[in-house]
Amino acid sequence: MTGVPRSRRAAPVRRPYPRTGTGGPGTGALRAAAALLLLLSCADALGHGISAPGVAAAFAAVIAVGERVRVTLPGDREQAPIGTAVALAYALLGPLHGLPTTHGAAQVLAVVGVGTLAGLVPVNGRRHRHRRRRPEPDRVDGAVRRLLTVGFAALLFQPLYNSGALDQLPLAGPAYGVFLTGVAVLAALCDATLAAVQRRARTGLRFGAALEDELRSLLGIGSAIAATGMLISLLAGEVGLWALPLFCAPLLLAQASFRRAAAVRATTGQTIETLARATEVAGYTPPGHARRVADTACELGRELGLGSRDLALLEYAALMHDIGQLSLVEPVPGGATALLPQPEQQRIARLGSEVISRTGVPRQVVGQVARLADPCRRPDGGADRTLPLAARIIRVANAFDDLSAAARGRGLTEQAGRQEVLELLRAEGGLLYDPKVLDALARSVAAVHRPD
Repeated sequence: MTGVPRSRRAAPVRRPYPRTGTGGPGTGALRAAAALLLLLSCADALGHGISAPGVAAAFAAVIAVGERVRVTLPGDREQAPIGTAVALAYALLGPLHGLPTTHGAAQVLAVVGVGTLAGLVPVNGRRHRHRRRRPEPDRVDGAVRRLLTVGFAALLFQPLYNSGALDQLPLAGPAYGVFLTGVAVLAALCDATLAAVQRRARTGLRFGAALEDELRSLLGIGSAIAATGMLISLLAGEVGLWALPLFCAPLLLAQASFRRAAAVRATTGQTIETLARATEVAGYTPPGHARRVADTACELGRELGLGSRDLALLEYAALMHDIGQLSLVEPVPGGATALLPQPEQQRIARLGSEVISRTGVPRQVVGQVARLADPCRRPDGGADRTLPLAARIIRVANAFDDLSAAARGRGLTEQAGRQEVLELLRAEGGLLYDPKVLDALARSVAAVHRPD
């Protein structure tokens, strides 16, 4: 946790979760299931023939193009909105230009799988530009999730449509649209669940926190994807394949808006990173201190089950936790604010919050910095439930780095120094430091020194 300083990193909140490999058993099982379904569906399509091959080719081509035109979402997620929406539209496709279709769930899986694989193939033997920003296994996991989600939607819709069961139900007019909406919602929930399973397997994040992140993302571009897929399938019944460009164009414009938002987030991150280094440049804190505290705080946040949005805010606050030291006439020896009297720590925190409140950072960050030196107990001895969890995490992370530096200065080994620091922090647990956060720190330290 106190490794090589990374104070020159360009943007702080690019990957809130650590990479722990290509995935765990859950991810492997999903990949195996998707591969098996794709092989079976392709064999079925080749054995029984492809229904309306021109239509299938059109959908596969748009899915392939959509796979290449991706967008980065908060939490460093990459999504292919057009490819996913068109794949869902094909799964929910009933009549086309007034005529009934006869493709089934197996052909849907085959067309979506082939289109997705075509979009994953490098252009001219070179990696596409966005593959440099994200490891290949993540894109494979996205393709796996799309195939399973679309297959789920196709199994809900295609058998009912092809068997004529929908004609026997009162689903004419608006009721048909409500039915498609219900299937699209179930498919979106399926996608969120699969994404949470993949994130859990890849990062070790609690499933509940991962699922909460994914469900929150549905309120953004996820809802637009589901709505676009449903509308394409409905409009195709009247205008045929012209529904593809008519509804893909607005989604492409939405992608441009998300890219601009991502650029704004990157600029904000660079501004915060630069501001955080001001105390180092001025000689108030040791080199890399802000980054080490931020890394430790995020690790503790993950251990405590924080989602990507909360981790992003936590990292912002941790990077700027020492800005208030710029108001001091004389620097604190070693920049170790954890060794200062309680009132002085609180004064520095308040001054720092006033400074960063003028930088345009989220107000939650300002509140976290303002209260990071407040005790965990109220004057009457009860727990202060108004104290943000992020503030409690940053205080522990800051004290851990300050006291670890002091232990190294006395010649202690890294492991001995960390154990000594843990004991010192536990002695103040419940008053200055949250015992729950200290327990997370102890687990993290034990994991670092656990033999392979």
